[in-house]
Amino acid sequence: MAKQSWLTIDGVVLLDKPVGLSSNTALQKVRRAYRAAKGGHTGTLDPLASGLLPLCLGEATKFSQMLLDADKAYVAHVRLGETTTTGDAEGEILVRSELRPTEANIDAVLPRFLGEIEQIPPMYSALKRDGKPLYEYARAGVELVRAPRQVRILSLVRGALDGQEFDLAVACSKGTYIRTLAEDIGAALGCGAHITALRRTRIGPFLIEGAVGLEALESDSALREAALKPVDLLAGHLPVVELDEDQCRRFAHGQSVTLPAFEPGEARIYRRERFLGLGRCEANGTLVPVRLVAERASSAQMLDVQENSPL
Repeated sequence: MAKQSWLTIDGVVLLDKPVGLSSNTALQKVRRAYRAAKGGHTGTLDPLASGLLPLCLGEATKFSQMLLDADKAYVAHVRLGETTTTGDAEGEILVRSELRPTEANIDAVLPRFLGEIEQIPPMYSALKRDGKPLYEYARAGVELVRAPRQVRILSLVRGALDGQEFDLAVACSKGTYIRTLAEDIGAALGCGAHITALRRTRIGPFLIEGAVGLEALESDSALREAALKPVDLLAGHLPVVELDEDQCRRFAHGQSVTLPAFEPGEARIYRRERFLGLGRCEANGTLVPVRLVAERASSAQMLDVQENSPL
């Protein structure tokens, strides 16, 4: 069986995921584009949705969890007057309504959904019950009781109403289901609603304007090189601690070091601009290693793996 050489590539790619791909499929395509031996994503984005999907390669996968708690922003295209089985255009229409809300009607109900609200997770979601995602139960025709969850809606901005449809820009906390939000708004208007398109435009400090499309990434080597961001990109919100040579050696071997007084909490650790990983500064002046970055002999090492490696 033929072998394929893969590279130990380290870095972060801000991908503009196209509609129709799962997050994992998008990740594997990016891995193939870079011939990267290892990769992971920072949280899923539904196949129906497009937009910002940060992907981690190599050592950056150690920091992929850092965006899970970040606030996010989306633009949803909402269709009024129809509810579907899935809350989006992929589902079957359950109910149609002849009621036609005006922009004033919509503006009157939107403030109800700002701030801390409760949502019941949809059956068509990846949440698990007894080891199975809810969507598997839903596809089998089984409806399970789901406990409401508290989420936070930071802002809602309505676009112009065109017949039964309008765009809704949403800034929200992690765990918010935009499909459920649209359904609940439709219920408050008395006509029902679902989303026909969804685009993620922001995760934490990262904006869609800084993302690269999949086709361009696959076809343009210069763009591919430029799109690979440093391993420490996702930790950019943390304070920086610079170590001397002896401290660096101890820290890189997983040993605590003593520092002048720093604010307690996590920090990015460097030695002459080389990112060493994350550490936790204790109140007593001790820096404890939390997550270390492996030092590469070179920026890209070759690995031989089977051509049918699970990419």
